[in-house]
Amino acid sequence: MNEGKTVSESISEYAEFALPNDANGLGNVLGGKVMHLVDLAGAMAAIRHARRPVVTASVDSLQFLHPVRIGQLIILRSSVNRVFRTSMEVGVYVQTENLMTGARLHTCSAYLTFVALDENGKAIAVPAVIPETEEEQRRYRQAGERREYRLALRNRRESK
Repeated sequence: MNEGKTVSESISEYAEFALPNDANGLGNVLGGKVMHLVDLAGAMAAIRHARRPVVTASVDSLQFLHPVRIGQLIILRSSVNRVFRTSMEVGVYVQTENLMTGARLHTCSAYLTFVALDENGKAIAVPAVIPETEEEQRRYRQAGERREYRLALRNRRESK
């Protein structure tokens, strides 16, 4: 395994046109559809970093700030925030774009944990991530805090 990879090597962008078959009766794209796209965008960044298959281990809270309307473009941007041996935290930022005006709105953000797999489907170590910018360093630190919180929650559930 090499020394590591920069965050910029994992950056992925995915866009999809919001169509009527993905919407509810109010003309809003179903939250589950957006969650599906978040998972795909997150997996793209994780695979790009690990260069191996990955599985989703967890998704932190996802709160919708604005609805996604039929006819809008859904734009998802993802990158690896931090690596913890076999798992990676990936941040996904979701925006909508009104294609007629160019106006963009932040729809939601999420943090997902992915685990890299070897040829036998077992967890395998992946290269560290190297944060270069101040923002990447902040996200790196905060990913460690979120991991501590997730592990504390898991330990509390297991001790009941």
